[in-house]
Amino acid sequence: MPLLTLPAVFMRGGTSRAVMFHERDLPDRAAWDPIFLAAMGSPDPSGRQLNGMGGGISSLSKICVLAPSARPDADIDYTFAQVQIREAAVDYRSNCGNMSSAVGPFAVDEGLVRPNGETATVRIFNTNTRKIIHSTFPLQDGRAATDGTLAIPGVAGTGAPVRLDFIAPGGATTGRLLPSGQAMDRLDVAEVGTFEVSMVDAANACVFVRAADLGLRGDELPEQLDANHALLDTLQRIRRAASVAMGIAPDVEAARAVNGVPIVGFVRPPMDAPTLSGEPIAARDVDLTVRFISNGQPHRALPLTASLCTAVAARIDGTLVNRAVGQGASGAIRIGMPSGILTVDADVARDPAGHWVAHSGAFYRTARRLFDGRIYVPHGGDRT
Repeated sequence: MPLLTLPAVFMRGGTSRAVMFHERDLPDRAAWDPIFLAAMGSPDPSGRQLNGMGGGISSLSKICVLAPSARPDADIDYTFAQVQIREAAVDYRSNCGNMSSAVGPFAVDEGLVRPNGETATVRIFNTNTRKIIHSTFPLQDGRAATDGTLAIPGVAGTGAPVRLDFIAPGGATTGRLLPSGQAMDRLDVAEVGTFEVSMVDAANACVFVRAADLGLRGDELPEQLDANHALLDTLQRIRRAASVAMGIAPDVEAARAVNGVPIVGFVRPPMDAPTLSGEPIAARDVDLTVRFISNGQPHRALPLTASLCTAVAARIDGTLVNRAVGQGASGAIRIGMPSGILTVDADVARDPAGHWVAHSGAFYRTARRLFDGRIYVPHGGDRT
């Protein structure tokens, strides 16, 4: 049977890569999963995705679908799909902050949005979280500029800055900024024990635990974490227990099928730490140190939505993140992570009733179109 061929664009957004589709070029939504799995080369028991466009790690196994929006507060509807690597599963429950930085440039370059002047602001409605994102970036000859001086940790070279403003990011997954109503909880984790955690939902739902409570220093690099199978199992058990506590899944068994959220991370106060590039981080240059596990894998940088959630959590009195940051930090939060330092700003305050409200969060990324053309997959996604 001839291969199915679809127009597509391959883009880097921040520290992720994805295949970008126009929704108009795809069949009905019910047929998306097999196409996306085949496009990425999943499922692959070897974890390499050599029969598709995926790169064998979660940050390189992504799909973005774009369409003009009918909403008055948005220009573009954006649906994110996280394609699992070893399993035949596609997760639509969360957003990718890194790939969000590619959506605005894609929309302009594909003619979905036609801005005037030297700068574009594209209003994006993320269908996964039902949240609005404003993407602002420079233009060159009517297209998204790529040349610039912004360097981001984990990406070689520099590029044009893309500012992402997440509007009212609280409750993106669960509908509540603090799903349990508390800044810190004691979480009973089957076969492991009880942990103090902070469960916060801003841009994506996250569960934070202290590095020390896991028997870790907090500066471990992804390869060290990936080799510690007992630790990864513990973190997954914490993630599943938190999923139930946050109302994402009804029970632990159901939580096994929800791979994307909550994202689980561990934090500690600022420390001298190594990076993947070999250039060390000095404790004085950061406000806290963080590591995240994303879709079961140690992230080589930080998931951007989890970074925004971290910055929001840092502003909420009593969370583990807030306690790790302490009272010395003001302004944007400087997060030490495996690829360097990421700076994220968040506007968080109490409302008149005393409840915490996340008004916005912002950070800068770079993005670049890598190629465009047509992608080929077997009809129905059958790769046999």
